[in-house]
Amino acid sequence: METKFDPKAVEAKWYADWKSAGYFKPEAQEGNGRPYTITIPPPNVTGSLHMGHAVCYTIQDALGRWRRMQGRQVLILPGVDHAGIATQNVVEKEIAREGLTRHDLGREKFLERVWAWKQQYGARIISQMQGLGCAFDWERERFTMDETYVDAILEEFVRMFDSGMIYRGARVINWCPRCATALSDIEVEYVERDSHLWHIRYDFVDGNGSVTVATTRPETMLGDTAVAVNPADPRYAGMEGRMLILPLTGRHIPLIYDDYASLEFGTGAVKVTPAHDLNDYEAGKRHGLPMTVVIGETGRMTAEAGDKYAGLTREEAREAVVEDLTAQGYLVNIEDYRHSVGTCERCHTIIEPLLSEQWFARMAGTKMIEKCVAAIEDDSVKFIPDRYKRISLDWLENIRDWCISRQLWWGHRIPIFYAHDGRFTAAKTIADAAVKLGVPVDTLRQDEDVLDTWFSSALWPFATLGWPGDTDDLRRFYPTNVLTTAREILFLWVARMIMTGVEFTGKAPFDDVYIYATVLDKQGRRMSKSLGNGIDPLEMIDKYGADALRFSLMRLASKGQDIRFSEDRIPESRNFCTKIWNAARFALMNEAAVTGDDSPENLADAPLHVRWIYSRLQRTARTVGESLETYDLDEACRAITEFFWNDYCDWFVELSKPALRSDDLEEKARARRALIDVLDSSLRLLHPFMPFLTEEIFRSIGHETSIMFAPYPVADDALIDDEAERQMHLLITAIRAVRNARAELSIAPSLPLDATLVSEDDSGWVLKDNALAFETLAKVRSLVLAPKAPADKKSIALPIAPGLDLYLPLEGVIDFDKERARIETELAGVEKDLRVVGGKLANPRFVANAAPDIVAKDRERYAELTEKEAKLKERRAALGG
Repeated sequence: METKFDPKAVEAKWYADWKSAGYFKPEAQEGNGRPYTITIPPPNVTGSLHMGHAVCYTIQDALGRWRRMQGRQVLILPGVDHAGIATQNVVEKEIAREGLTRHDLGREKFLERVWAWKQQYGARIISQMQGLGCAFDWERERFTMDETYVDAILEEFVRMFDSGMIYRGARVINWCPRCATALSDIEVEYVERDSHLWHIRYDFVDGNGSVTVATTRPETMLGDTAVAVNPADPRYAGMEGRMLILPLTGRHIPLIYDDYASLEFGTGAVKVTPAHDLNDYEAGKRHGLPMTVVIGETGRMTAEAGDKYAGLTREEAREAVVEDLTAQGYLVNIEDYRHSVGTCERCHTIIEPLLSEQWFARMAGTKMIEKCVAAIEDDSVKFIPDRYKRISLDWLENIRDWCISRQLWWGHRIPIFYAHDGRFTAAKTIADAAVKLGVPVDTLRQDEDVLDTWFSSALWPFATLGWPGDTDDLRRFYPTNVLTTAREILFLWVARMIMTGVEFTGKAPFDDVYIYATVLDKQGRRMSKSLGNGIDPLEMIDKYGADALRFSLMRLASKGQDIRFSEDRIPESRNFCTKIWNAARFALMNEAAVTGDDSPENLADAPLHVRWIYSRLQRTARTVGESLETYDLDEACRAITEFFWNDYCDWFVELSKPALRSDDLEEKARARRALIDVLDSSLRLLHPFMPFLTEEIFRSIGHETSIMFAPYPVADDALIDDEAERQMHLLITAIRAVRNARAELSIAPSLPLDATLVSEDDSGWVLKDNALAFETLAKVRSLVLAPKAPADKKSIALPIAPGLDLYLPLEGVIDFDKERARIETELAGVEKDLRVVGGKLANPRFVANAAPDIVAKDRERYAELTEKEAKLKERRAALGG
């Protein structure tokens, strides 16, 4: 092995080897039982790897590698999504540099340009996944515009249309004036903006009183068709149905009672603009209100807004309306107000809630939704963490019809065909449509819109395996085992996959849904380009290696909270890689290597530290296995780190050195066997998280086949030795006590000490029987077991366990008076700092007004000082002070 671990060389070598050998295919091994299948959440074809991807794909890869080592056939099926609006925007920007628009090119030529772009850049994120070490079956890679995948989408649409689930209608949807298309909720990015609340007076027609409403969008008042108040609001008792004058227009609109109006907000009166607000739209439907569209698809005011405002942009209209309201005396007050504004995530234009004719899929009350709810309620689909089960059911109980049409060119064109007489139908081909409608093919035209991306990706778990065909892959690998995904697409994607899965295949598409933590920066903010706080995983891989990045992320991948991540988390994992590498080099330098017969011998007569390490290995294997089963990957990483770094490297390796240097060949051979056997098991435990490093070492210690197919360690209860662990705990505690005393009293490690053990029971014999280990690691010259404490006052007492104390005679080793004086000086400084920091924390104004991170740092500092004070006082007492 090389002196240092070189991630770049190792990663390039082994990934190419695995891929060319076909190891990522499920057919790479015969397998036992049901195959283990994951269809990855397909990233956008426009995308590049970000930290969310890195978490998601590392989790999936770790789970797949673990199951493969358990002997299962594993299929992790990769692919990319065509990402309609995102891809179209990229290409539109590209042709804009040529002075062209998509309309200049026309639909066919524009789509040729999109396909050309996809061929050139679309595989970028795939190569980046491979750099992360993902053992995905690239020969089965899918794209949502593949011919067979398109066939599945057409099948889905036609079935839903023929069953009456798809209809054309007008509803309020999210509309981007710049992209000129409807948007799904997930394509709307909310940003905090400083604005105003404009308070406007609406007079009653009879001249008897008025109502004041507040709005952040005064330009939309031109489309008001009612004012709503809560029926339980005593301020408006008996006023239902009274007519109000809409300022600036003179139109008469009713005052209506509706629970939608809040008793607590402002005056309790809410303007109702059904064509430009989703909640207002629902209220308008309940009360049969007119739907007046005053803002058009271009973001400009329509003729319905009145001659004065028609043609103005939204911003221009707002300014004009406020000016006119002020001049006519209707503007009561302007209040500063900060609120969330919906913007298009692609172009950042403020979206317009707009009443629009679109294609919708019926949801509420359908058999599809009923079957989806049943699958979640009976745990056919299990959510991890389980709180997302209730969240999903709550959303399904209040589900609205789904807007599935988009005014784009790139995507799956809606398979609706129109005849000249206005009739239309859905069909997979124009020829099928002609037969359905009974007209010639050349008289039909197809709908111009494309389908919502989520409509196509809803089929991902089974369309990728060949549905609607009856394929071998569909029979073998469906349903899949787990979906690993982010919480923000729980409704838009996860719920819809369950809907379509149970509807079209009769089975839920996956057993488990694991919602992984969101990656935040160390201040708890979402990573984004605008904040400049993003961390590029590709840069981190280049700097530290894929294994270090993977392990850093998995150590933090808790089910209970988001991941607060920063680059300074990665060096610790890189150092762990180095620790593993050096431990393997130590084993090889001591001529330890796998021989094919490295299972533990009869441990009854083995030294304490050997019995102990095997016992600890079993407990670690159990913890790791159980943690992987429950998706507690952070706990699995914690257990492995603690075992390998602390137990194996810090203690077992050190305790093995005397035997490795021994002239007794049998003793040396036994030490080598244990050293390599435990290292081998540790590599297997680590492999799902650190695939490259473990493969390199696994081959270096004598294995001729890949670690990818090595059996994953399973705890052997027969090797768990409680007594060995108890005794070893005493030995480690005693060694640490001596080491700590040396550090605190500034005694050089090279200076040998004598030690006296005083024990009230037989615990002392544990140390006495392992005197060589104790003396070697604690740098103690001799260990004496005595019935009572030394009579002289020049010894320091170190409590090891109840009834077991260790005494170190220090006469001639340290100057007691000088050491006590030094401690008093240090203690005085600590106590002074405690008074300063404690005073700040006791001041309520400081705690309330200081930045939270400053307060947190001071609290942390106070805890550190308090601990230091206690230790100094203990040391002073030990010296007789």
